[in-house]
Amino acid sequence: MTDSQKWLLFSITGLAAWLTYLLAPILTPFVVSMTLAYLGDPLTDRLERYRLSRTLAVTVVFLAMTLIFVLILLWLVPQLERQIGHFIDSLPAYAQFLNESAIPWLNRRFNFDVRPFDTQALVELIKSHWQSAGGVAQSLLRSLSHSGGMLLGWLMNLLLVPVVTFYLLRDWDSLMAKLYNLLPRRIAPNVAELTGEFDTVLSAFLRGQFYVMLALGTIYSVGLALVGIDLALLIGMTSGLLSFVPYLGTAIGIFSASLAALLQFQDTVHLLWVLAVFGVGQVLEGSVLTPLLVGDKIGLHPVAVIFAVLAGGQLFGFIGILLALPIASMIMVVLRHAHDWYKDSDFYSLT
Repeated sequence: MTDSQKWLLFSITGLAAWLTYLLAPILTPFVVSMTLAYLGDPLTDRLERYRLSRTLAVTVVFLAMTLIFVLILLWLVPQLERQIGHFIDSLPAYAQFLNESAIPWLNRRFNFDVRPFDTQALVELIKSHWQSAGGVAQSLLRSLSHSGGMLLGWLMNLLLVPVVTFYLLRDWDSLMAKLYNLLPRRIAPNVAELTGEFDTVLSAFLRGQFYVMLALGTIYSVGLALVGIDLALLIGMTSGLLSFVPYLGTAIGIFSASLAALLQFQDTVHLLWVLAVFGVGQVLEGSVLTPLLVGDKIGLHPVAVIFAVLAGGQLFGFIGILLALPIASMIMVVLRHAHDWYKDSDFYSLT
């Protein structure tokens, strides 16, 4: 590769990064659509092997994904509304425990000077807003309706995702073939090999990590429900979905579940049960879920994962958080090849 070609490659890469930064606010539905299309392509290819046309196979996969999403939504929203409503109804008892037991104990044990606070007004305010909003769904719709621009943007993204997903899924194989044909013939085989490794890593991350997050959310939710936590589903699923960042989901889950258990049961026995639930989840994740569903193909150190997520969020906002780990995984593939090239180079062998 000549110097001019190298500068051209660097210029194209810099231009792409600059455009990504500028277009980050509108890229979210396209990134979500590309992810869904990537996840659905293997199943679509398998249906094609059963002599279905590409369009018919895409339609079957698309309808299945839509049905699963709708069923989950129809089950999840009422459950969350019921648990949050029960939690709000119990707020007066929790407030009484804080003022009569928790705060006096903290003052005696740690020599604090925390005064009991008037929680009744706060409880009534939360309950009145919850009742007037009519629950989770109506509260969401009402908050969106306050801003016409926000509502319009939300609806546009909602409509864009299924449309873009369908067309990307239908044309995925042809798009990949066209991109390959655009490559210079001299480097096409090397790029194809590198792309194959990218696909292996991304498959392990996107598909495997998604299943791990879902499994952990289910384990935490069921375990906390057996303990008797009112907000078991909300805390459990949130902890599971945040588990793609090492220790973040577990830390948030333990803190919120322990606080909920302390307010609800006002003893230490249930705190031990909460720790047991998350301990079982961590053991299953490390010994069963991650080796089985993800494997060791990604090869990202936990510190690298945390740095990638923070850096992506700082540079590109929410879209950067979505892209951080897939891009970091691909960079690791490139670095492994660079490491092998360096070890085989004359520069490394100089004495």
